Amino acid sequence: MAMRRWSPFHEMPTLRDAMDRLFEQSFVRPTAWSGNGWQATPSLDVYAEGDNFVIEAALPGLDPNAVHVSVLGNEVTISGDYPTAPEGRQYLFRERGTGHFERTIYLPTELNADQAEAHYEHGVLRLVLPKAESAKPRRIALTAGQ
Repeated sequence: MAMRRWSPFHEMPTLRDAMDRLFEQSFVRPTAWSGNGWQATPSLDVYAEGDNFVIEAALPGLDPNAVHVSVLGNEVTISGDYPTAPEGRQYLFRERGTGHFERTIYLPTELNADQAEAHYEHGVLRLVLPKAESAKPRRIALTAGQ
């Protein structure tokens, strides 16, 4: 393993990361393209809490059985189906999405999917995803002398 000299530029985000962040922040409401036009996708909060990552997704009006969550490595996918509008309804204004949605989140470390917890209440899905043991920092004991 080669040692790398510290550089302040190493800590700076890449241009691609900065552009991705700018693009994500430029939309007030996340959307995705489907065959029927632009569809709303769930709003998410993602944060670290101790040795866990927590994802909270706003899924108002959805039956918990209509929501699917999968974890693979450091990738979490939330998908489901919003109900379609009744036939003949003429909307004056419409912001809630219909049809299939899917959001994939890439977290910075591997996850322990076997220990993941999911809770759904008042239209909010809360996932608690423990970091994999291999991703947690370990203290290495030092020995003195020869």
